[in-house]
Amino acid sequence: MTTDNTGNEVRTIDHWIDGKFTASQSGQYAPVWNPALGTIQAQVGLADAGEVDLAVAAAKKAFPEWRATPLSRRAETMFRLRELIDQNRSKIAALLTSEHGKTLADAGGEVARGLENIEFSCGVPNLLKGGFTEQASRGVDVYQIRQPLGVVAGITPFNFPAMVPMWMFANAIACGNTFVLKPSERDPSVSLFLAELIQQAGIPDGVFNVVQGDKIAVERLLEHPDVKAVSFVGSTPIARHIYQTATQNGKRVQALGGAKNHMLVLPDADIGMAADAAISAAYGSAGERCMAISIVVAVGNVAQPLIEAICERINKVKIGPGNEPGNEMGPLITCEHRDRVASYVAKAETEGANLVVDGRANPSAQREGFFLGCSLIDNVRPGMQCYDDEIFGPVLGVVRVETYDEALSLINDNPYGNGTAIFTRDGGAARQFQFDVEVGMVGINVPIPVPMAYYSFGGWKASLFGDLHMYGPDGIQFYTRAKLVTSRWPDPGTSKVDLGFPQVR
Repeated sequence: MTTDNTGNEVRTIDHWIDGKFTASQSGQYAPVWNPALGTIQAQVGLADAGEVDLAVAAAKKAFPEWRATPLSRRAETMFRLRELIDQNRSKIAALLTSEHGKTLADAGGEVARGLENIEFSCGVPNLLKGGFTEQASRGVDVYQIRQPLGVVAGITPFNFPAMVPMWMFANAIACGNTFVLKPSERDPSVSLFLAELIQQAGIPDGVFNVVQGDKIAVERLLEHPDVKAVSFVGSTPIARHIYQTATQNGKRVQALGGAKNHMLVLPDADIGMAADAAISAAYGSAGERCMAISIVVAVGNVAQPLIEAICERINKVKIGPGNEPGNEMGPLITCEHRDRVASYVAKAETEGANLVVDGRANPSAQREGFFLGCSLIDNVRPGMQCYDDEIFGPVLGVVRVETYDEALSLINDNPYGNGTAIFTRDGGAARQFQFDVEVGMVGINVPIPVPMAYYSFGGWKASLFGDLHMYGPDGIQFYTRAKLVTSRWPDPGTSKVDLGFPQVR
């Protein structure tokens, strides 16, 4: 059993299978930390393959009845779920803060953005409307319908333990599938609270299941013959593995990988606005966002005044426990991750960059918990680890270039293509950038261009493995498959044998 820093046993976080809490039988546990205090607050049971099988079996058993449930009834339950999540925003945010460390305000924003996906799924009767063509041939009608896949799985990251599951299960369940969620073992409690709300909304037991676990649980989901599709959000190496393994096992896959998001600042940009955006997008949630800006690309003479403006703002960022009012940035998720992020800051100078602000020296980095201050690194170049790697922490690099063309080449040559932004007053330059840049999500004077729920989220290149993006219209398509029906109701007297290939007559 796991104990806290004083040697006392801590509470155990379980699975949710077939509508009830289910204690782990594997005997394997992982600690759940309080990152603001640096103490263990719970342990989470790690499922073995047999426990994954139980969850999949429950989902498979629930599928026929749920699939047959009328669309209007499914929509009603999603509306009820929407109201329950809305009523419990503060409780969900508190759970997020206690296990992830993000501030309560940031956690509330996560819940709000997740809720948008529940709202989108409430329109499932309209979203699943098919098409009908009368008289495609003489006396022949053709129509298309979309049907659910069956049991589908979601594997979600630690940085958005409420929002990303809602990206996945909202559309999946509304479309008539049943769902098995494998959340991050680092902050697992929100998944169980969502499961309780789903049950309260009237969604039948077995339609939504939670299996806590690590690699063993993931690998079993990827190979399980009854799992028809897998959605994943995480790092690129794991996303690539998820995609390759699941597709080899005949599954439909959408796997979102890592990112290295650039913010291009042209000489005509408003310096104050660009600096505000850089601070917000680089250091929000301690930089633990796949859409965080980690590189500012400064064109021409804008670099120095922009850096000075960023430095002025860095010193005002209030860092501390996420549940204390007024704090703007909380800790990182674990001690190991904090130390890994700090190692990039330490190495930057040895690689030739200029460490303008050292987050390791921030007083917050000396307190209990997994805190690190905001770092700013100038004269960053491709080939440096602080440029090439996704750091996933409060570290912002600045690359200086002379021209727009240099900046564009830099962004397009990067292996990642998740998000990017341009800051300028020139509408023509902005439009040319959105036309030229090889990135999936683009912001124009918007630093974090996360699409609304009625669009879809996903990058290009090594930031996405699979053909369809997450949530929105792509999500509906991902969680259903098309069936084409060609029908004729002729007079039996006109029937005859015809071995020729079907054609319009």
